[in-house]
Amino acid sequence: MAVQSPPSPLVNTELSGNQPTTEPRTPLTTDFLVIGSGIAGLSFAIRAAAHGSVTVITKGKLLESNTAWAQGGIASVLPEGLRDPGDSIESHVADTLDAGAGLCDEHAVRTIITEGAATIEDLVAAGTDFDHDQDRYALGKEGGHSHRRILHSKDTTGLEIATSLVETARQTPGLTLLEDHFAIDLITTGKLGMVTDDRVLGAYVLDRTTGEVQVFRSDRVILATGGCGKVYLYTTNPDSSTGDGLAMAWRAGATIENMEFIQFHPTCFYNPAASGPEARSFLVSEAVRGEGAILINSKGEDFVKRSDERGSLAPRDIVARAIDREIKRTGAPCVYLDITHKPAGFFRDRFPFIHEKLLSFGLDAEKQPIPVVPAAHYQCGGIKTDLDGRTTIRGLHAIGEVACTGLHGANRLASNSLLEANVLARRALDRILRHHAPGKPVPDAPPIPEWEHGDTTPPDEQVVIYHNWDELRRLMWDYVSIVRTNNRLRRAATRLRNLKKEVREFYWGHRVNADILELRNLVDVASLIVDSAIRRRESRGLHYTLDYPRSDDSLTRNTVLRRF
Repeated sequence: MAVQSPPSPLVNTELSGNQPTTEPRTPLTTDFLVIGSGIAGLSFAIRAAAHGSVTVITKGKLLESNTAWAQGGIASVLPEGLRDPGDSIESHVADTLDAGAGLCDEHAVRTIITEGAATIEDLVAAGTDFDHDQDRYALGKEGGHSHRRILHSKDTTGLEIATSLVETARQTPGLTLLEDHFAIDLITTGKLGMVTDDRVLGAYVLDRTTGEVQVFRSDRVILATGGCGKVYLYTTNPDSSTGDGLAMAWRAGATIENMEFIQFHPTCFYNPAASGPEARSFLVSEAVRGEGAILINSKGEDFVKRSDERGSLAPRDIVARAIDREIKRTGAPCVYLDITHKPAGFFRDRFPFIHEKLLSFGLDAEKQPIPVVPAAHYQCGGIKTDLDGRTTIRGLHAIGEVACTGLHGANRLASNSLLEANVLARRALDRILRHHAPGKPVPDAPPIPEWEHGDTTPPDEQVVIYHNWDELRRLMWDYVSIVRTNNRLRRAATRLRNLKKEVREFYWGHRVNADILELRNLVDVASLIVDSAIRRRESRGLHYTLDYPRSDDSLTRNTVLRRF
């Protein structure tokens, strides 16, 4: 490892990758710094550009987001005359509260659902083309929903939304889009040694094309980095979902809530003969069950009804556990999603992307049941925020999956995520413009130290990084997935402490690159999940432990993690 001189007493060693210098270059300054390019980040950025300069950075390409991978749709109760007969705000609220298993913030649920329909108009104005049935939106139904209220664009709704937002953003004056820019850490006054005023000042950002690290200076930083599915061995998420925003916020001192609640999607395509990560992470949308598909075992039995009378349309936590239980009971490698009873052409027309993808793997879903297993899908906890996206650090907002607003509680209702991201993007900007608009004076901040690189990582050390990455994801899958025990959680915690030490040595001893940064973030996020799970001594929603198989009314509260 490279020998480093002692750090400046004003610099917390968790702030930057290697040693800061005393004479920084001029930072890149922007009124709004948005980290992430999914529905939350781009919706915010497009609207914010009318009020100041906006820079959106994303560590990969603009369409590499959970939004772009979303298949099912966005849930919203539309105005009278456009909604499903009998549907209402109250019905959607009730469905969300039921799925959340007692931990939803009812005020947050009601606010987000009530404001949802107006933000649908924003998406349509940006060019999103939702499916229509004559002169009305064609609405789908998914697990846990009592009515059809899912707007969709065939089975690639997320890609339709993301593409339209990217195209709109590219044409928006005052909005800069930077791909291949990896945010390493947030810069705060607290990290620079100030005691009385902890607020955000910007971020250190790695330009992956040049390998250089730049200071991005902003008093208004919006984290919209999505989730952390890649912390698990099997996930429906893209490779970019490594919990970067969550980890950065935690290291900066933000409060975190409810990270024990990780949603496992019940129906991820299972085909051991298919190679490559795309085959292993291919999601078969919740909407397929909404259109009548039934989960069956190898004997053709509708086994989910043993757990819940709603069967395949029960909330995701119930269905995922039922599948896990059936696989363990029978020793089978998977279960099956059967939609072969539908008329010929129905599945192909309603789900053309899924149909073609399955055909590419040699399976015709109109003639054969689809083999499926659960896979990590969505984090219901995250950075604690209010309903305007405010975190516990001044000037730092978090919106989308990275945030915990109280909407999801202990289990997310399907298709509420895109709704929440869109509503919070609007609310966050409105709040900033009222209280912290560009042009308003802010207190003087200390100079921000420039980044100094460490030594280049040797090839043999890079192999160790890959090994640690694989080990981390396997231990989380084995010990901290759908069903947990105290013993498994303790084992995970012990190994994570060792991994954290090894990753810290890599981070400080070598030049930063995307692999090191993602591994560092994943270890931090995994630790938050495990620490939260250990604290919840009951089973509730997505957190199910054999040591405490029942819910405990005295524990109907959020799991809160703070750094002191």
